[in-house]
Amino acid sequence: MARMALPGFTPIMTDALERIAAALERLSPPPPATPAADAAAYRWDGQALSVLPRFAPLPLDLMTGVDSQRDLICANTARLADGAAAHDALLWGSRGAGKSALVKAVVGDLQAKGAALALVELPASAISSLPALFDAIRNWPRAVVVFIDDLAFDTTGDGARLLRSVLEGGASARPDHVRLYATSNRRHIVPRNLEEQASAINPRDAVDDNMALADRFGLSVGFHVCDQDTWLEMVGAYATRLGLEWDRQDALTWMTQRGARSGRVAWHYVVELAGRAGRSIDFSGARG
Repeated sequence: MARMALPGFTPIMTDALERIAAALERLSPPPPATPAADAAAYRWDGQALSVLPRFAPLPLDLMTGVDSQRDLICANTARLADGAAAHDALLWGSRGAGKSALVKAVVGDLQAKGAALALVELPASAISSLPALFDAIRNWPRAVVVFIDDLAFDTTGDGARLLRSVLEGGASARPDHVRLYATSNRRHIVPRNLEEQASAINPRDAVDDNMALADRFGLSVGFHVCDQDTWLEMVGAYATRLGLEWDRQDALTWMTQRGARSGRVAWHYVVELAGRAGRSIDFSGARG
């Protein structure tokens, strides 16, 4: 059957247009698939949500040495899941102290208890897309923790000002069932130094501006370097749950070689123990 030419176009021109249209369709990306509505955790890439393929946080009872921090984050997150008033939370302090692990462990623990709660990971580089994320999750029937890991700004630029506005209720109206949890190695998120006062007409204004972002979080929880006994307790808790044998002096040697006492270093030592024993690590059947 002969192809009918478009009005005003010859058959050759019509064929060329159809081929161009087909090529453009192949080049244009398909619309993002709608992720499963009942997943435990998601990731937002600045444009679309995707389900985290494996959300396997540590069992909450293995978060050793951070009891007071655990209780604060647990209580706040439980209120959020129950539809009660809850704070945005800033977890700040020493590297490897368990800030990120605690957020995920709390969410996982509440989910296991039946809480209507989801976690959405947001990379710090995508903070400018927060309004679009809020639109995407505005009608979700579950509470949502938007988790920003390792948050830091070199200056109080656009990203810091947008986040400050969001925390204050500006920029784009944040849904009531959404709260932001962020971790940072810096208590005030932005750096503090003497130069910040060098050229300001009112030096205190510069200091206040740099501190303003951290002050917007209703809950600020500090994490600090643990002592040796607490570090050994961390190792013991992991090793006991996994059925691994360990030696105190060997553990201390491992710690000394790395020059740090933190939950991360304790975890690395337990991974080493499992490797020596020819074992893999899986807490799915070892949760308390």
